[in-house]
Amino acid sequence: MQCPFCSHSETKVNDKRDVESLTRRRRECLKCEKRFSTHERVEWGGLTVLKKNGERQTFDRTKVLTGIQKACEKRPVSDEMIEQMLNRIEDKMRKKGTSIKSSSIGEYVSQELKKTDKVAYIRFASVYRDFADISDFRKEIKELVTK
Repeated sequence: MQCPFCSHSETKVNDKRDVESLTRRRRECLKCEKRFSTHERVEWGGLTVLKKNGERQTFDRTKVLTGIQKACEKRPVSDEMIEQMLNRIEDKMRKKGTSIKSSSIGEYVSQELKKTDKVAYIRFASVYRDFADISDFRKEIKELVTK
């Protein structure tokens, strides 16, 4: 591992923690003695998304991340919380097999946002479920309040 501060190629690992599907390593450069963290995730290959129009696409984690980030924009949701949501969503997808419907991904995102931030959930739902007018918002908010 190369030090991000001085580019020295020798570092030592001071601490290692496994969090869900992520491994966090706290490292120290042997030259400049500065510390930094790295995050490792297993790269899974072969996950295919079945689109509504029948098209098949390779799963792109950044598309899901972008959707969550847009929903959470200017909300009290940290990058760490978003990363944890994304990891849980991806874990659920992998348990379903190598092919997953795009609608299932949208439902997983909705579930995570609903638990994390209700406003972000409404934002996502309005796009994902294609709200036509204010009555769709009212209906969704009413369901949130009554649960």
